[in-house]
Amino acid sequence: MLRIHFTGEDLARTRIASGPDVLWEALLSIHMVQDRSTGQVSPASADFARWRRAVRPRITAQLQEQAPLLGELAPPVGYSADFLTPTAGSGDMEAAVDAVLSTPRLHLQRDIGRLAAVRRPLSGRLALLSEGDPRTLGFLGHALHSYHRIALAPYWHHVQEQIAADRAVRVAALAEGGTERLLAGLHPGARWEPPVLVLAYPRSQDLYLEGRGLILVPSFFCWGMPITLREPGTTPVLVYPIARRSGWTGEEARGTAVPDPLVALLGRTRAQVLYELTHGCGTRELARRIGVSDASASQHATALRQAGLVISRRSGNSVHHSLTGLGLDLLLAGGPWATGRAPRPAG
Repeated sequence: MLRIHFTGEDLARTRIASGPDVLWEALLSIHMVQDRSTGQVSPASADFARWRRAVRPRITAQLQEQAPLLGELAPPVGYSADFLTPTAGSGDMEAAVDAVLSTPRLHLQRDIGRLAAVRRPLSGRLALLSEGDPRTLGFLGHALHSYHRIALAPYWHHVQEQIAADRAVRVAALAEGGTERLLAGLHPGARWEPPVLVLAYPRSQDLYLEGRGLILVPSFFCWGMPITLREPGTTPVLVYPIARRSGWTGEEARGTAVPDPLVALLGRTRAQVLYELTHGCGTRELARRIGVSDASASQHATALRQAGLVISRRSGNSVHHSLTGLGLDLLLAGGPWATGRAPRPAG
C-alpha cells in the first residue's frame, strides 16, 4: 500500500497539474510499449494494443540503438529511474529533457544503483550514464526526443484533450468539496482516512508530505494504479490514470484531429492554431507545435485575436496566447470535445 500523510498545510498546498506532463507520459508509455500481453478486456486496453502495434515497428526501425537504454531505465515491471521524471505538468519537451540531462551525478548513481540491484549486469552505456558521462547523457537526450516524436507526438492532441476533460472534473470536485473530496475520488482504489490517503500499490511505502504539498498529475498512459517517485523531491507528485474515451487510435490520430467544419471556416493552419491554444502557450511554442516560423505563428494568432477568438498577454519579451470564450465555443461547436466537459479559459 502507498500511504500519503497530509498536514493541514499540505491539504492547502495540494494542486492539480495544468496539463499532461510530457516526461511522465513518455515514461509510462515506455512501460506500456514493452508489454507483450494480448488480453483486451476493455475498449481502453484495445486502444492501447492498437497503439503498441502502430509504434513498435517505428521504434524498432528508428531507435535501434536508443531503445535498449530506454528499456533499461524504464522496465515494464518494478522500479524505473526517478531522474527520468523531474517535472510535473510540463508539456515543453525541450525544457523537460534539459532537466533530465541536468540531473546531479549523485542522483544518477542512486537511481541506476537501484536498477542494478535487481537487473544485473548493467549495460556499458548505463554504467557510463551513472557516472554522468556527457556523451551518454547526450545520447539519452536524443533517445527521449526521438521516442517522443515517434510514440507520443502523433497522439498528443488526444492526450491533451482527455486530460483537460479529466482535470475539469477534478477542479469541480475541489470547488464543491475541497481537497479531501478531491483526494477521496481520485481513483477507485483510493481511501481517504484523515489525514492519510491510502492507495493500492505494488510495495509498501509511506510518503510524509511535511508541509510541501502534493502535485496531482493526471496521466493518459498511466495504467491501473497511481504512481509516485521513490524519492519525493522538493514537491512530491502523485500521477494518476484518467478515465479515457475509446477510439483515440483511429485515423484522426495520424492527422491534425481538428474538425473538418473548422478547417472549412478558418483554413487548416488557423484551425490548428485555435486547437493548439486550448490550453494556451507562447508564440515560440505555438510555432513549434504547428511547424511554422515564429513570425508566421504570431501572424495567425493576431488574425484570430482580431476576430475575438484569441487573447494575447505580454510578459517581458514573450507573448502568451489563449482562447477567449468565443474561441472555445467555436472549437466545441462541432469538434471532438462535444462532451462539453472542457475547461473554459480564464479571461
